[in-house]
Order: sequence, then structure tokens, then C-alpha cells
Amino acid sequence: MPDSQPRYRRVLLKISGEGLCPPGGFGIHPEPLNRVANEIHEVVELGVQIAVVVGGGNFLRGANFSQDLDIEIATADYMGMLATVLNALALQEALDRRGHATRVQSALSIQRVCEPFIRRRAIRHLEKGRVVILAAGTGNPHVTTDSCAALRAAELKTDILLKATKVDGVYDDDPKTNPNAHLYERISYNDVIDGRLKVMDVSAIDVCQQHHVPIIVFNLFKPDTLRRIVLGEALGTFVGED
Repeated sequence: MPDSQPRYRRVLLKISGEGLCPPGGFGIHPEPLNRVANEIHEVVELGVQIAVVVGGGNFLRGANFSQDLDIEIATADYMGMLATVLNALALQEALDRRGHATRVQSALSIQRVCEPFIRRRAIRHLEKGRVVILAAGTGNPHVTTDSCAALRAAELKTDILLKATKVDGVYDDDPKTNPNAHLYERISYNDVIDGRLKVMDVSAIDVCQQHHVPIIVFNLFKPDTLRRIVLGEALGTFVGED
């Protein structure tokens, strides 16, 4: 049974850019943006401190963009980082409308629209009950926003990293093509790394393992799932120690 009080007091939520548009869509759309904002709103109302790392795949993915347009991969990755800033600002506005103090911190310096990422400042924002949206990944090319989420979760000393996906958790095969794919309720870091399971980048899993940050992979497209997880309900797949 879930607890009456939140099990996790400080969480890091990783959402993909695709979560802000319809499946296969492009850009930012009102309905999915507001749905994500409502999910975060419900968690904040519980008194939970939440930091959010946003991706930028609804605008472009660096690796694909580089290949398609013959652009240097580092340049394409920086372009992808700027896409995450667009998503972060849109999410900030949606949360502001719900009455939540929100700060966007960027790993790239964009002083007119967001703060630089400073660890101590981010922690202070969280302690004051503000939602912190982390944009531009780590500020470095060749590093994914999954790895950014793992690093920030360790830096901010969060209780859990919540990885939002389009499926119910971690499977042993692709559930879209294999109806008999098995959903893991709990799995170890080592099993994910050794099995090359599609959870997060191997480097991200390694960071979480080193710093003892557990991960829950869950379906953000199912309403109220985020709140139920924070309250302690066993949903999605828990990734942790052996």
C-alpha cells in the first residue's frame, strides 16, 4: 500500500522532449505540455522538492541532425541543447500558471532568460519549494540528457531519479513488437548494464550506481502515475542495488 506521506522528499524527473508533443509530432503542443505540468503540480502539492531535466528531441536530436545535414556532431549537439532551453521555458510558464515558483537553470550561459546552473543555488531553490528546471544538458557535446539527469541527481542529492518514458517500465524485449515481453518490477544496475537494456545510457546507469541513486522507469502518459510513485506505490521498474 502507498504511504500517506511522500516516500521521496527530493526527486529528479527526467522527461524527453517528445513528452511535450503528440507521438511522432514536432515542437511543443498545449495538451501534452499541460498534462506534464499537471503531473508535476500534483507532486509539488505534496511538499516534494522536484528538479526536472528536459530533453530536446521534439525539435531535433544531435546525432541524427548531424548525419542528415552533414553538420559537425558537436555543433549539432549544441543545437540540441538550445532545443532543451525552449522546452524548459515553456514548462516554466505552464508551472507559473499553476502558481508554482519555478527557476530555469541552464548549463549554457543564456542570462536574459535563465540562470546558470549552480549546484548550491539549485539546492537552495529546492529547499524553498521552487521547481528547478535544468536545461542544456551538461553543457558539453557528446553527452546525452540521460547522463545529465544522472549527474544532476547525484549533485543535488535526490532520493530517486524518475525516468519518464512512453512504456510502463523496463522490458526484456520491445513491448511494441513483442506482446509477450516481460516487464521487470525490480532489476539491478549490473543487470541493466550487462544486458544493455534500454533504460538509460550505460554511462548514466554507471553514475547512478556509483552514487547510490536509485531509478524508477515509468509511463508518464498514464495520468497520476508520478504522484502515486512519489507516495510509494510500486509502479514501473525499480533499478537499484543487487
